[in-house]
Amino acid sequence: MEHILEKLIFNSRWLVAPFFLGLIVSIALLLVKFAQELIHLSLHVVTAAEAEVIIGVLALIDIALIASLLLMIIFSGYEIFVSKIDVHGHTDRPDWMGKVDFSGLKLKVIGAIVAISAIHLLKTFMEIPTEPSPASLDMFKWKVVIHMAFVLSGVLFALMDRIASETKGH
Repeated sequence: MEHILEKLIFNSRWLVAPFFLGLIVSIALLLVKFAQELIHLSLHVVTAAEAEVIIGVLALIDIALIASLLLMIIFSGYEIFVSKIDVHGHTDRPDWMGKVDFSGLKLKVIGAIVAISAIHLLKTFMEIPTEPSPASLDMFKWKVVIHMAFVLSGVLFALMDRIASETKGH
């Protein structure tokens, strides 16, 4: 009975695989939005103000960062929780594949979230009208607070990871 239960628990890891397939579809959806934004930006670059072009480029960077984050989560998550990806002989295999553990993945995810938040904050800075309303100022303050919470979370994650790695040697 114990052997059957352990085998069932071990094989249950494959229930996570469809989530990673869904994330691959999400990257394809982001590619569509990226193409839309790029086409829109390309068609209006001559007539658009400099700030509008910068905001458009920031939107492209934002989408690219999110897609890269999803890819990192797919690769690492699949290897950590489901099965090893057997492409060791492939020349294009990313160096970090197979080396990122759960702790490293968390740090990379929070780092990407902070970067994405910073891009959104920069876009908000650039869109502030000359005479902002109290509501828009309040919204801006909350965006700064949320961004700082992400930054603080990242620092705390890094500290916890460092403390945990130092205590492993004892």
